Amino acid sequence: MRIPAHSVCTAIRDDIVTGVFPRGGRLTEEQLARRYGVSRVPVREALRTLESEGFVTTRRHVGACVAEPTDQEAADLLEMRTLLEPLGAARAAQRRTDAHLKVLRGLVRLGRERARRDQGEDLRSLGGWFHETLAQASGSPALTTLLTQLRHKIAWMYVVEQPARPTEAWDERGAIVDAVARGDAERARTLTALHVQRALTAHRLRRVERPPAADRPGAGAVRTSQHRVNTASVRN
Repeated sequence: MRIPAHSVCTAIRDDIVTGVFPRGGRLTEEQLARRYGVSRVPVREALRTLESEGFVTTRRHVGACVAEPTDQEAADLLEMRTLLEPLGAARAAQRRTDAHLKVLRGLVRLGRERARRDQGEDLRSLGGWFHETLAQASGSPALTTLLTQLRHKIAWMYVVEQPARPTEAWDERGAIVDAVARGDAERARTLTALHVQRALTAHRLRRVERPPAADRPGAGAVRTSQHRVNTASVRN
């Protein structure tokens, strides 16, 4: 069975976002193949994809390394989010399906319940699913892909604090869904822009830690911890 490159790509991206591979750290095909229990072919393909997304950079005489975005590049991501998420909501108001609405309303209901119970970790996941579903409801694969990449990069570069009054954040999402359900593109755009602007105040740049000397570009040794790719959903 050949492990798809996209499964390896997801695993590497997740490890970059969560800091398993620090910024500036070296990434070798041999190291990654051993970590995820795959051959070097899907690793090579995954690294090319991650380089196109901005998570990986290739350095002369060194090879693949985790990218090291600047503070300005990180700030640009938040600005792009303020532009693209309202556009996605407006498109969703015009193109959403009943299935999208059902999922969005279900997520708002769960979010409000978890907010009342102060279940922070659940709220973080539910918020991510909400915005992912809203993007999918836009009916634009290109826009959905851009928003997905933005969410990954923002999670990589920023710590997001939980709002002091999480029920208000979910009320805002509920209002967005109501506008989408009515097909009111301009209201959906306006409400989403306000929601995103309020959310940005909770973002704090992550403190960057330099990788150990053995993992810095040009060093010979690399870490070899094991972490196999989940292949439960992979078909022959």
